[in-house]
Amino acid sequence: MKRACVIGWPIAHSRSPLIHGYWLRKYGIDGSYTKEPVRPEDLSEFLSTLQKRGFSGCNVTVPHKEAAFAAAKARAPSAIAVGAANTLWFEDGQLACANTDTYGFIANLDQKAPEWRSISGPALVLGSGGSARAVVHGLLDSGRTDVRVFNRTLERAEDIARHFGAHVSAWAWSDRNAHVAGAALIVNTTTLGMNGVGDPGIDFNHASKKTIVTDLVYVPLETALLRSVRTHGLVGVDGLGMLLHQAVPGFEKWFGIRPEVCSELYDLVAENIRGS
Repeated sequence: MKRACVIGWPIAHSRSPLIHGYWLRKYGIDGSYTKEPVRPEDLSEFLSTLQKRGFSGCNVTVPHKEAAFAAAKARAPSAIAVGAANTLWFEDGQLACANTDTYGFIANLDQKAPEWRSISGPALVLGSGGSARAVVHGLLDSGRTDVRVFNRTLERAEDIARHFGAHVSAWAWSDRNAHVAGAALIVNTTTLGMNGVGDPGIDFNHASKKTIVTDLVYVPLETALLRSVRTHGLVGVDGLGMLLHQAVPGFEKWFGIRPEVCSELYDLVAENIRGS
């Protein structure tokens, strides 16, 4: 039986077993996917014995993503660009890593709002954490040449701009609404809106009707930001699709089948979120 898991501290909140369990049943695979609570001080020992524990690999969530990246011997470009890993597997007996948040972000947009690729204008990225880096990497890979990062601590946005180069610029958080007019895409990578707390405070009154807005927060599915988006008649994309799509590459690495993100899976996880 093939085995994989998700590790973090804490880990009880993770919905990854629900996602991978669905695919294991759908494709009739003799496998398992479990939650494994791992304290930061125990991470090195856990990863060094991952194969001995019977695992083909694992997903990694907070606070282990940077340490997992450092522990891996082979690193995909996605992990290098972000400086963090959320997916681990073995290549020739060595621990390999990737950051599939970039893939998940782009795949979700392509599924829910495929027109985003043909809309011209800057892309505005709110926040400067690991998720913001994954988003910026994906946007640049997709051919965007004007990505603007907004953050309360300007220095963190400037770090991202330096890391990714000339097509990325850093801006103060207070400047965000001055850039909404003409924006092709607006992405919230902050935790504002999570569990119904907070709002990035974007004014859409002067936004183009073509502007697409996506919120990486998926609890709740409709955040204050997305409610405002729809009130103004714009296209809004929630963050659940990104969660589902980012799970695809790992499942394929561990279990040998590339799974499909379908409406049934979306509804299953959405119902779980609503009931939590």
